[in-house]
This record gives sequence, C-alpha cells and structure tokens, in this order.
Amino acid sequence: MFIVERVEAVDQMYAVVGCSDCSMLWIVEGRPETSQCPRCGASRQHAKRKKFVSTDDEDHAREVRASMLANRQGHGDAFAELDSFTEMEGQIDDVGPSDEEYLEGSGLDADAVAEAGERVMDSGRTKSRKETVREAVREVDEATESAVVDYASERGVDAAYTRKALEKLVRAGEATESRGVYRIL
Repeated sequence: MFIVERVEAVDQMYAVVGCSDCSMLWIVEGRPETSQCPRCGASRQHAKRKKFVSTDDEDHAREVRASMLANRQGHGDAFAELDSFTEMEGQIDDVGPSDEEYLEGSGLDADAVAEAGERVMDSGRTKSRKETVREAVREVDEATESAVVDYASERGVDAAYTRKALEKLVRAGEATESRGVYRIL
C-alpha cells in the first residue's frame, strides 16, 4: 500500500512595501517576520508594513515600484511610454557601441585583448594576485617570504607584487609575521 502526500508548491512572493518613517519604497521577497527599511533602518513586523502590491512575478513588482517612484517625481506619463523591464533588458545589447568598438575607440586592439583573455582562461588562473599570495601563505609549509614568492611566481604573480602584498596583509591585520614566517589570520 502506497501513501501519497500532496505537496503544494509555494510560489515565491514579492511585495512592494513602504516605510512609514521615510516613505522609501522597496521590494521584499518572501514573507519574513520583520523587514528593515534600506534607507532609514526602521524595522517593522512585515505584516504591519504597507504593501502596495503582492505578486509572484518579480518583474511585475519592479514595474509597480518604478511606476510609483516615477509618479512621485511627476514623471508618470513618461514612465507609461517606456517598455517593460523585461522588454528593455532584451534590447540592451542593441544600444551603444559593441565591445570591439569600445575597445578600438579607447585605443586598444580588440583582438589582442581577446587573446589575452583566452590566455588567462587557458592558464586556469582565475584568482586575483592578492588571493594567490594569501593562498601561498596558507598552503606553503613554512611560509617565509622567499617560499611565498616562489609559490606565487609559479602562478604568474611577480615577486615585487608578492612582497608588497605581504606587507599590506600584515599592516591590515589580515596576516601576521613572526620570525620571518607569515600566517593568515
């Protein structure tokens, strides 16, 4: 004998709410116990917040909030003439210069930039130089300056940068140096 439980899908709700203290409008996702105004920080029970619209469509909530803000500023008619967020998002690639045009206009060779990007992707290097230095301090058995420099150099980070990064990590309190050995805090 099989028992089948019926589980109803709970749709995600979005509510456009307002702050009674500063009149800020924002979108709250779900049904939290409390919500806090992003402008003034006033915290209220979510159930007591003024909800202008509740919907399961985030784009609809964004449209309502934008419309309300435009009306407050006296631009409701101009806002009404605009396409929806969804339609405008689809049109974004059709406006402005292409990446290649932008790079060429900035005096850069678009092909050289693309090749450099491919080299970085092919090398597997996805970490920043600073993160590589941090990783070196964590991974090297005895993280002396020379060991950290060697580790980072093998991963394409130059020695001068590594030394400066070590100094900055210590000054910022993110690492310690004791008897020539570094440790990340």
